[in-house]
Amino acid sequence: MQEMPSKTEKTKTICCYHCGESCDDELLKRDERSFCCTGCLTVYEVLNENNLCDYYDIEAAPGTNQKKQIVRENQFDYLDDVDVFNRLIDFKDEEQVHVTFYLPMIHCASCIWLLENLYKLNPAITYARVDFIKKKVQIKYQRKETNLKSVVSLLSNIGYEPSINLSDIEEKISKKYNKKLIYQLAVAGFCFGNMMFFSLPEYFSEAELLGTGFKNLFNYLNILLALPVVFYSATDYFRSAWIAIKNRSVNMDVPIALGIISLFTYSLFEIFISGQEGYLDTLGGLLFFLLIGKYYQQKTFDTLSFDRDYKSYFPIAITKMVKDLEEVIPLIKLNVGDIIKVRNEELVPADSLLLVPEASIDYSFVTGEEIPVPVKKGDLVYAGGRQKGAAITLAVQKSPSQGYLTDLWNHETFSKSEQEDSLASLSNRISGKFTFTVLFIAFGALIYWSFNDFSMGIKAFTSVLIITCPCALAMSTPFTLGNVMRIFGKGGFYLKNTQVIEKLAKIDTLVFDKTGTLTAPSKATVSYHGESLTDESKGMIKALVNFSNHPLSKRINQWLDKVKPVVLENVEEISGKGLTAKYKSKTISMGSALFLGLGDESKVVNKGNEVHLVIDGMHWGVFSIASGVREGIEKMIPDLTETYDVELLSGDNNQEEKYLKEVLGSKVAMYFQQSPKSKLSHIRAIQEQGKHVLMVGDGLNDAGALKAGEVGIAVTDNISHFSPASDAVLDGEKLNLLPQYLNFAKTGRRIIKASFGLSFTYNAVGIFFAVQGLVSPVLCAVLMPASSISVVLFTTIATNYKAYRMGLNENEMIKWK
Repeated sequence: MQEMPSKTEKTKTICCYHCGESCDDELLKRDERSFCCTGCLTVYEVLNENNLCDYYDIEAAPGTNQKKQIVRENQFDYLDDVDVFNRLIDFKDEEQVHVTFYLPMIHCASCIWLLENLYKLNPAITYARVDFIKKKVQIKYQRKETNLKSVVSLLSNIGYEPSINLSDIEEKISKKYNKKLIYQLAVAGFCFGNMMFFSLPEYFSEAELLGTGFKNLFNYLNILLALPVVFYSATDYFRSAWIAIKNRSVNMDVPIALGIISLFTYSLFEIFISGQEGYLDTLGGLLFFLLIGKYYQQKTFDTLSFDRDYKSYFPIAITKMVKDLEEVIPLIKLNVGDIIKVRNEELVPADSLLLVPEASIDYSFVTGEEIPVPVKKGDLVYAGGRQKGAAITLAVQKSPSQGYLTDLWNHETFSKSEQEDSLASLSNRISGKFTFTVLFIAFGALIYWSFNDFSMGIKAFTSVLIITCPCALAMSTPFTLGNVMRIFGKGGFYLKNTQVIEKLAKIDTLVFDKTGTLTAPSKATVSYHGESLTDESKGMIKALVNFSNHPLSKRINQWLDKVKPVVLENVEEISGKGLTAKYKSKTISMGSALFLGLGDESKVVNKGNEVHLVIDGMHWGVFSIASGVREGIEKMIPDLTETYDVELLSGDNNQEEKYLKEVLGSKVAMYFQQSPKSKLSHIRAIQEQGKHVLMVGDGLNDAGALKAGEVGIAVTDNISHFSPASDAVLDGEKLNLLPQYLNFAKTGRRIIKASFGLSFTYNAVGIFFAVQGLVSPVLCAVLMPASSISVVLFTTIATNYKAYRMGLNENEMIKWK
């Protein structure tokens, strides 16, 4: 007789053999081992069949959780495209292919062991080597025995799906460097070298041995060499200074241009009138070193990638219809005349003609207007529109442009007023005042020395103008903010522009959406209570929720995993409220009790969000979804409440308030049953109190609130569902790192201010020696780019060091400590 388990055994948590997570929601058994989902079990079976279970001996529960949304079988079909293949691979010949993938799921020694034994799972793979630090794997395979799609499918099946985005397959455009600058530098270098050669006798006081004729000849040759320096190599400085003066302003090139003109003019006076050698060699050296500094700045800007990595969040594939069959192709391969399918909440990638009787297109991505526009068959649907409701088919009329989608995100409709005290504008104002101060000091030094030694006056005047160039001051802000933006992008936090960093640093109030933002559909549990569901009714529900990207719809969709959906008509989704559709003669609706007119008749069955089901006016039942917060949120929110005012806005009822208070802490102010308009009004009310608001939402129902906040962050798990009203896009898995991002934004401001101090200190010391005539213009020309280099090095090293100390790394984001 089997013994009854003890009370302790009953309450003991059973953990998954593969990933280590609890098996509370689902428990599967195989070989006396427990698994939390079919995904983990499948990976185990694959490894077991290939005698690779040593994977589990290296570390306990080394795998990653395999609970994920159902993906279409043709998900990786775009990898069969020749152009995409050629852009992704590292090398190919007739026999083999080399390719490198970024695998974000790599986390332990077992991962390395498994990936480097891929050849046991697929004999066509001949080599696999993991770079653990960069989370990359280089794979070599025999192209006659397998293909790229099969390799990626294999990696996905064992829990290591590669991260492939638009930036990986986008055609790289080679940067065109400013060749004119190189030519100007070459001319200045050639002339400077020869002028130094002709001036050597003067440096060694041997000019009298040459005789007057040779001395004058060398002076005249120096004049000839100085002409291309002044009238070619220095032209950009003259042009920039003239444009500034025409616009009644002063930029940093004005003092440089004045220094060049004064040095050239005085040298001509010295040679032709006074019979002296002049300072033309000094002038040549001055331009040569200035242009070296300018070239260095250009190269540094090219090296530091300030690209907006949000391109990684644009869809790389689109569903193309070929003889009524779906074929997933890369967006870059979409051509005029192609027939495409666009599902609910997906973006229309190109101007297209509607082929179905009607559609409802949300153009808020283009115009900012939230009301969907009804479109009839044969009408033109513009790129950037978002489909609302049932999937539609379209005929492409114009080639898609990824750059156009980028422009839409930066559309003036979603622009926010700039901060008056932004560091960028502060830098510009300081640079202007600084230049006027420099000119005043330079002319003062010239007048002072002219009474005793006019030659010394010219030297002091030119030295002051050159050594105090505010280049370093002007460079500190863009270099610091650009580097911060680059570090954010590497960590899955994509900003619209660098001004967002400055706004993040001033935030004092955080407002979070709940469903899909703090909570994760994959961590929710579903239970149904009501009339029994037939196969037909399940198919109706499956088809209805399949049209929605709302987190609750997604969870019900997963709950009906293996149900075959029926074909619905007149599908309509009311944002944040519910869905309705027709099936044969029946009307099916799902949503909140208020939306369905149930009022107080609905009973609370269980804690959690409720989605009611009504068929032909009859309340059929209710789905109760118990939310689960994203990983790390239970620590992140209490930590944030120590520094910020934190509020939660939710369109759901308050059934989960007690649970959320326990998880998030009692300091979080919570407001429920908030419509999109209510959220917008709430944020404006907070701002009227003088507070600076950061709104964090899922981008589906929060467009107004995201736009209203000083900063709006769209948290997304789906690359095609972010909101144009947001200032940033944040990978849902990285939401728990938000405190780090906010801290790092403040650090960036402090680094900029420190670089201002460094630049002022350098210039003050330089002026002190320059007004006394203790430094030559050539030495000043060397020190001026050196100051710029020092500021760039300071800001770059400081930001990277602070990122490292905070746990932000360019190759991976490690846990916040």
